[in-house]
Amino acid sequence: MPSVPPPPVPVPFGVVVLPSFNSGAKLLETVKAAASVWQPVWVVIDGSTDGSARAVEELAQVDTGIEVMHRETNGGKGAAVLDALRRAREAGIARALVMDADGQHPADAIDNFFRLARENPDALILGRPVFGADAPALRVHGRRAGNFFTRVNTGWADIADSLFGFRVYPVAETVAIMENLRTARRFDFDTEIVVRLCWAGFRPINVPVPVRYFSSSDGGSTYFHYVRDNALLIRTHARLFFGMIARLPRILSRRRKAATT
Repeated sequence: MPSVPPPPVPVPFGVVVLPSFNSGAKLLETVKAAASVWQPVWVVIDGSTDGSARAVEELAQVDTGIEVMHRETNGGKGAAVLDALRRAREAGIARALVMDADGQHPADAIDNFFRLARENPDALILGRPVFGADAPALRVHGRRAGNFFTRVNTGWADIADSLFGFRVYPVAETVAIMENLRTARRFDFDTEIVVRLCWAGFRPINVPVPVRYFSSSDGGSTYFHYVRDNALLIRTHARLFFGMIARLPRILSRRRKAATT
């Protein structure tokens, strides 16, 4: 009898993407937590030099739902995410949930975010950070200006937080946007891509998510440079403002149509 070919492997609706640069021991903890509630999980090692990838690679050898991708040099969060999204597009995956690799974001929120993304294909599912007592005051208060200008640059779309990295992105549309940009590769990624996806017609849905900040003694790490990266964000908002002006008639027209439906 002729052999029966195996059934095709179903394409997952979404993939969890963890861009990582020198995340230390928190990386393995975060990968395990994410993989326990959703698979596949793709870890993008963005030129790390701390050896944190080794333990994850060992885990991936026994858990086929985890995959490790490597970038030879550090290109920034946006560049790492783009590598994963290009791979997801090729695989036919519709949505990607991006989360930090340092344990700040709760893995138990992943399933709900993908559920909302499936139920709302025209929406961006955005985390709204719920800060605890461990959150640095400078980080909490400093993002208010950025949030204000993000709303301005989207024609006052309801984006609760422009910098929070726990989000579900539409894969094909995000890749198409980024491949036409030379920006949005570093800390400007979260801000720029959410504005441009709103310009493309996606509506934001904000979901409260608790966020944790770990001290260095607890394995916490941050590579945000206040002067350099705030200057980058200022340039990003200025550039997006002029882009918004050019698109304002279309934004207002879309807003009026949404209000009447």
